[in-house]
Amino acid sequence: QVQLVESGGGLVQAGVSLRLSCAASGRTFTVGWFRQAPGKERDFVSGINWRGGRTNYADSVKGRFTISRDKAKNTVYLQMNSLKPEDTAVYYCAADVAYHSEPYYPDHRTAMYDYWGQGTQVTVSS
Repeated sequence: QVQLVESGGGLVQAGVSLRLSCAASGRTFTVGWFRQAPGKERDFVSGINWRGGRTNYADSVKGRFTISRDKAKNTVYLQMNSLKPEDTAVYYCAADVAYHSEPYYPDHRTAMYDYWGQGTQVTVSS
């Protein structure tokens, strides 16, 4: 059983930065960040392979967002820079506990993730 707790969301103006945190209890293999805007599907944002550190990003956030992990704190961060109004969504942290042989780049499909956090709202005003 894995529990995930997100934090760090908020209301900000376009162009500024936010850092989201996902604290995990339990062992995970991959942690991903997804987001869901009202009336839209839940989309992959970024993911990190906990052991090997390999990362993956959606095209829409490449160059602006950075995912990282702190093994000592069992926490994954999503640093979001140059935020845009279209980044507005509820951001969810998710964990895939299955083993994957290296090299493994996090999957973008929601079905690959076994556990989900409660979400944190990010609102970017123009």
